[in-house]
Amino acid sequence: MAVAGFLLLASSTFLFWHADAVGVLFLARILQGFASGLLISALSAAVLDLAPGGRARTAALWNALSPGIGLATGALLSGVILDLADAPLLDVFAPLTISYIVLAALFLLTPETAPRTPGAWASLSFRLSIPAVIRADFWRAAPAVVAGWATGGLFLSLGANIVHNELGGTAHFWQGLAVAMLAGVGAITAFVMRNRSPRASVIFGTSSLAVGTALSLVALSVGSLPFYIAATAVTGMGFGTAFSGVVASLAPRIPTTQRADTFAVIYLLAYLAFGVPAVIAGALVGLVGLGAVCVGYGIVVIVLAVVALVSRVRRAD
Repeated sequence: MAVAGFLLLASSTFLFWHADAVGVLFLARILQGFASGLLISALSAAVLDLAPGGRARTAALWNALSPGIGLATGALLSGVILDLADAPLLDVFAPLTISYIVLAALFLLTPETAPRTPGAWASLSFRLSIPAVIRADFWRAAPAVVAGWATGGLFLSLGANIVHNELGGTAHFWQGLAVAMLAGVGAITAFVMRNRSPRASVIFGTSSLAVGTALSLVALSVGSLPFYIAATAVTGMGFGTAFSGVVASLAPRIPTTQRADTFAVIYLLAYLAFGVPAVIAGALVGLVGLGAVCVGYGIVVIVLAVVALVSRVRRAD
């Protein structure tokens, strides 16, 4: 699954590199989506399976940190390259394409962690399922996952437009910095709080999501880019810790044979929250305007974060 995912990802970045029509961009995104779906569950399960004995919580932490680190690094470096490079498509997508091919080759050297099933098609079978032992906790944590990833979806889809059109940040660096602050501060905060209990991480994360989102709405109302960037950092604290706390609370209790299936469900929920609200928001921009969409989107995120916060505070474990 990992090798296939990396090769699909290399194909998508190659298409981005050479895209000359909107249709090619959509095809590249579709391939990227398939690749992400294969990789995110397979690699998350592999990290847990290959972790030394007794390090399941550390493996779960890195599972939660990795998306934020990747988003922050990619957004900031891409913004800088767009402002400075003569051939930004080449400078961004060529190294990524080569890196994914190399990773696919290197993954052939890693030991297989899943039990082998006779037959090529049978070996690919899976089911989206949550083990009964964590099912109730998963649904209680769902609002935190949705709030965090919906925030990330807004920043990646409309963040550049918000910075450029609402706050006057014309340089690509500022547009990339907003995403980098959200994801990067999130990863750093999750790492700093790695020794705190998962419950404490979720409580801190959902609180930060609600407060940071409210501050970002205030920044938009006064038209202050520095204030908005600072508010994004507060939101980022919640983006990182809420999700990492959820993963840390669930991962150690997932039966070994159900890890890939369970992570597929966790990331299915996360990616639906990442994509569906952003598409709806993008469709509404032309009807009600970007500012109104940001306010409505922010209110929904705040409500979800507060619901998740109250649910976690009420449980003492």
